[in-house]
Amino acid sequence: MVEQLPADTGTRLLLTPNRSLSWHGNVRVWLALVALSMIVVSGMSLAGAWLVLPFAGLELAALAAALYVTARHCQQKEVLTLSADTIRLEKGIDRKDSEWEWPRQTARIDIHTPRHPWTTPKLSLRHHTRDVSLAPFLNHEDVTILIGILEEQGVQLQKRAPPTMAWF
Repeated sequence: MVEQLPADTGTRLLLTPNRSLSWHGNVRVWLALVALSMIVVSGMSLAGAWLVLPFAGLELAALAAALYVTARHCQQKEVLTLSADTIRLEKGIDRKDSEWEWPRQTARIDIHTPRHPWTTPKLSLRHHTRDVSLAPFLNHEDVTILIGILEEQGVQLQKRAPPTMAWF
């Protein structure tokens, strides 16, 4: 998701992955599956198949871990600030974990065009030999919106074709 934030000077963009459910929604889905599983498991254990209980618990624990990891991954954020003389990229989940700030004249955005038209192009912020990936979680529509905003702001964009490979 690409969202413009208010900024004193220049443009500030908040880049986040699309989320279908909030954390509370994920917890509700998990609790519904726990309730359904307990109904089935209690019926089976009353029928004499009590060994199903620990495996149902392991399955629910694995599902909870997977939901947590996925929800945590969907909380990552990137803030791209474009001022008159600098480009700043900040990355993090709950707080800012890393930050890059480069002069606008020598920094550029590389657009790595994919081999297949259905694949999302990858973006990277480049300054001399340093290359930082830019919002790898964005979908095709969001990348198109971001490229349009960057073009409006006059940021240097460079398209890079995929490397040619011989298949034999």
